[in-house]
Amino acid sequence: MSLYRVPAFATIVLSVFAVGCTTSPTTRFYTLSPVQVGEPTPAVKPIAIAIGPVTVPDLVDRPQIVSTIDANRVSIDEFARWADPLKSQVGRALAEDLTQRIPGSVVSVYPQRTTGSGYGVSVDVQSFDSPIDGDAVTLAVIWSVRPPKGNSIDGRSVVHEAIRGPGYDALVNAHSRALASVAKDIAIATRSALGQRN
Repeated sequence: MSLYRVPAFATIVLSVFAVGCTTSPTTRFYTLSPVQVGEPTPAVKPIAIAIGPVTVPDLVDRPQIVSTIDANRVSIDEFARWADPLKSQVGRALAEDLTQRIPGSVVSVYPQRTTGSGYGVSVDVQSFDSPIDGDAVTLAVIWSVRPPKGNSIDGRSVVHEAIRGPGYDALVNAHSRALASVAKDIAIATRSALGQRN
């Protein structure tokens, strides 16, 4: 009798093992998004703005979302990923935010499309901090607005944006709002350059 019981037991163990292997977490994909501007913004004469280049720290320049645990440790989540490269998302979100901040502008994320009358915006993200159990994300960006004539206007924006809830959805939303604050600073500099040009 024991000769028949062993295979049956082994079959049960293998079945349980197989079920356990098929219950891995579902991968979720996230995107940064523009933030709707509430206050009306005066329009400008139609101008072309090209964003680029955009750089991000090597640590976060990967498909997985990287969260900060403490000063010396991070968490790389294989099941929480950016839908496309982070530097592409940063450029696209800033472009859409700037379009709202400077009505009448045509904003592109392709710097090669800048003509002689266009404005260029370079973006160097120095810090893209996502605390795993924190209250706020931190975004530090060095940016430069290059008018077609005259000197560039350089700036640095450091934004701490509250995380309004648990999970990656709230984390990504906080980063989107932080980028909108950076776009506001860039828009102010661009309008200043427009004033100097006129």
